[in-house]
Amino acid sequence: MKNEQKHWTKAELQIYILMLCANADSNVTNEELDLIKAKTDKNTFENIYKEFSEDSEEESLEKIQDNLVLHEYSHKELVTIRKEMFEVFFSDKKFSQMENMLDKILNNIIY
Repeated sequence: MKNEQKHWTKAELQIYILMLCANADSNVTNEELDLIKAKTDKNTFENIYKEFSEDSEEESLEKIQDNLVLHEYSHKELVTIRKEMFEVFFSDKKFSQMENMLDKILNNIIY
């Protein structure tokens, strides 16, 4: 694992979480990418996409957990993140077993 831990803004963390959700079934679709891109600017997306692409799932979950601790999220912000996660999960009109498992893991990390 890389020793250097990057501290993200809330917006960067949100995009990283959504990238993990899109990749839950190991098949990131154009619809999922378009949905995520619509939530941020091109630069932020490209930086987070590059970093996400280089991380293992274990590294991703650890980075998410570490960065969530750095920010004080309101209940409303957490609900918004969960809503956006489900938008990505259901963008292909299916909720696979892998997506369900990741949802449970992220739910435990977020709350």
